[in-house]
Amino acid sequence: MKWIKGIGLFLIANFLIYITLSFTANLLINAVLPAFGIDVRGVFNQQLLVWSLVIGFGGAFISLAFSKQMARAMLDCQQITQPRSHAEQVIYGSVREISERLQITMPEVWVYQSPDPNAFATGPSKNNSMVAVSTGLLQNLKEEEVKAVLAHEMGHVFNGDMFTTTILAGLMNTFVHYISNFLSNIVGQPSDREEGNTAGNPILAFVTYIFLQIVLSFLAMLVVSWHSRRREYAADAFSARVYGKQSMIGALQGIDRWVKRAQFEYSNQDALATMKISGTSSGVMHLFATHPPIEERIAALEQL
Repeated sequence: MKWIKGIGLFLIANFLIYITLSFTANLLINAVLPAFGIDVRGVFNQQLLVWSLVIGFGGAFISLAFSKQMARAMLDCQQITQPRSHAEQVIYGSVREISERLQITMPEVWVYQSPDPNAFATGPSKNNSMVAVSTGLLQNLKEEEVKAVLAHEMGHVFNGDMFTTTILAGLMNTFVHYISNFLSNIVGQPSDREEGNTAGNPILAFVTYIFLQIVLSFLAMLVVSWHSRRREYAADAFSARVYGKQSMIGALQGIDRWVKRAQFEYSNQDALATMKISGTSSGVMHLFATHPPIEERIAALEQL
């Protein structure tokens, strides 16, 4: 019944976030802003905050709960339950070995068809997860490097990265939904309510809502991407503790060679596709990359 514990922790986290947001908003509106001559008391909508939390965390929770099913539906993948080749034995054996070492339920092990050397872990909790590797990973990396990548993904599982990312995404969704609705309602209110005019400006309110949704969503993406890059460093360090840092460094170097070769062969056509593996170290796109640049990850490993 470990899934019940996961749901319980999720609901407790939602409740604590609601209490924090509610307290902070009331303090800001009723004490801080009036001290600076800004009086917006009476406009704080607690019902809107609750609805925003339901929408923000509801969507994130559904994505987390069905993450394994959605991943399998989007990929041409095959589960390994009884290894039938040396490569499958390496994958399955490594995941089982690390799971036993960490004393967690062994994740499902899958292989999916894709030329890019990649892998991912997903699932509602560390005891209900899956690890998948691409055929490109098996074709482009050595055995010890493949094992290092698997340890990296198991680091995500053991660190609870799927859960913490869901909490952060839910919080960002709540922020975007509440602020967009809150400010658009204020903008759309009639300016002469004291004279009995109750007709607002719904068009202006709608335009403001769309504008804020776009701007705030981009800002939320910055926060989620920053968190994603930080967890990649932690997973790299976990892999280094399991199989040694040289194996993970070798894996990153092998992936980097493939990325550079793919970018050369397809010019700039595949730049965004390869960024999901290697990240980028220049320009604004670096802020939206979910993975740090490979050279920075290697440098961090060498300093361990």
